[in-house]
Amino acid sequence: MQWYEDDSLWSDFATTMFPPARAESAAALVGSSPLLDFPPGSRVLDLACGPGLFVLPLARRGYEVTGVDLSPSLLETARTACAEAGVDVRLERADMLAYTEPGAFDVVLNVFTSFGYFEDPDDNLQVLRNARESLAPGGQLLVDVMGKEVLAGWIGRPKAVDLPDGSFVVQRDTVLDSWRRLRTDWTLVRGGSARTASILSWLYSAAELAALFERAGFTDVECFGGFDASGYDQRSERLIVRGRRK
Repeated sequence: MQWYEDDSLWSDFATTMFPPARAESAAALVGSSPLLDFPPGSRVLDLACGPGLFVLPLARRGYEVTGVDLSPSLLETARTACAEAGVDVRLERADMLAYTEPGAFDVVLNVFTSFGYFEDPDDNLQVLRNARESLAPGGQLLVDVMGKEVLAGWIGRPKAVDLPDGSFVVQRDTVLDSWRRLRTDWTLVRGGSARTASILSWLYSAAELAALFERAGFTDVECFGGFDASGYDQRSERLIVRGRRK
């Protein structure tokens, strides 16, 4: 079993990965970001949607939203949140390496560094090709990751996060393979027990990810340093790449 197929990882560490502040941030971005301002009624796919942090505010804006994720526990959280909010969305369990709906969407989003999970780099390229196939002509794909350049500016000592129930999580980041991949180790300490899990993903510079978009057949590829559509430079906190299907 690959690390991302272990649903206990997502359920055990969901509080750390997806705290309330992150949901509030996602809602604020959907309301203000020029990159997330789509024509009314746009069909939007959130690929690797997790607990629906973007699905919910996107649906509230009136978009026709589909969320896809591999984790049953995260999808159940998303379903509950959307039901409580009274918004109509479609949520499906699927593997992004295989998922396609040809021409079904105007926008595909992949956010919160949910790209680069597959050990074989050709599989990550296939995810982009699948997204392109799922787009209608003129549609756009946006991928949001922690760019290599951004990571180099802050990676360092382990970080600890206190949780509401009194437990805490320690995060350690390790760069592997000459800056090709990143391993993030999470240790959850609760009472007298500890639970450790590791996340492995490929690292991309702006130039590398833009080139991958082009290999997948996207045109008009652009790089941004945040959802405010700022340029990608030494001050950026995220790497967002956008490409279009002609």
